[in-house]
Amino acid sequence: MTGKEDKIAAAAPESRMRGGIRVPIIQAIIRGKPTRVAYEHSWVARFAHWLNAVSLFVLIGSGLRIYLAFPSFGPKIPQTNFVHVPPKLTLGGWLAGALQWHFAFMWIFVGTGLIYLAYQLFSGEYRQVLFTPRDIPGVWPMARHYFLFGKKPEVTAPYNSLQKLAYTSTIFFGIASTLTGLVLYKPAQFAWLAFLMGGFHLARIWHFAAMCGFLAFIPGHLIMVLLHGWKNFVSMLTGWKKNPEYVREP
Repeated sequence: MTGKEDKIAAAAPESRMRGGIRVPIIQAIIRGKPTRVAYEHSWVARFAHWLNAVSLFVLIGSGLRIYLAFPSFGPKIPQTNFVHVPPKLTLGGWLAGALQWHFAFMWIFVGTGLIYLAYQLFSGEYRQVLFTPRDIPGVWPMARHYFLFGKKPEVTAPYNSLQKLAYTSTIFFGIASTLTGLVLYKPAQFAWLAFLMGGFHLARIWHFAAMCGFLAFIPGHLIMVLLHGWKNFVSMLTGWKKNPEYVREP
């Protein structure tokens, strides 16, 4: 192996407590430069992330097409449309086609979500991404940094408080969209669930609101990826992140 090739140093891998869990860290020589590399994302997390990204794209596009069949949350007579969605931004071509796309990918979305949540619970990695009361003081400093160009707080974990708040919110959006979706899918069988939501008409509103939550999250998520650099994107592909800010020499 030549000096120009990437290689792993002979030292044994170490681990550091970051965000409530141990993050594996190795020393490497990459392009002739000493590099510390942290293993941030397991294959389960990466698999669930990308599969759910595709699922959300299909579900939102087909869901908007289904919405166009009756774009109102009020009475049918007289009908007042809530918002106009250009058909080119939807998926399915027509109502039946959109329903087929929606019903197919809803099972992928739910199944992947359950696998992800089970893995987070059993592995303990939820401590790294779940927003807890101890993260509350860190929300404003990060918001001030992102939106008001304030001083950047010290990075001590893979995810800051604002990121944890955003990621935790997607769990609630996912649960809300699943439960309300069951009511819309099988209203007779889940009449009791519809009752708890205030009726079928309100379940439809909550389902739409959950979608809006995802639509609010996605642009912010993409902006954060751009702000934090290319290595963040690569880490979601490979699992490894080079020279993360929270890893410093002991």
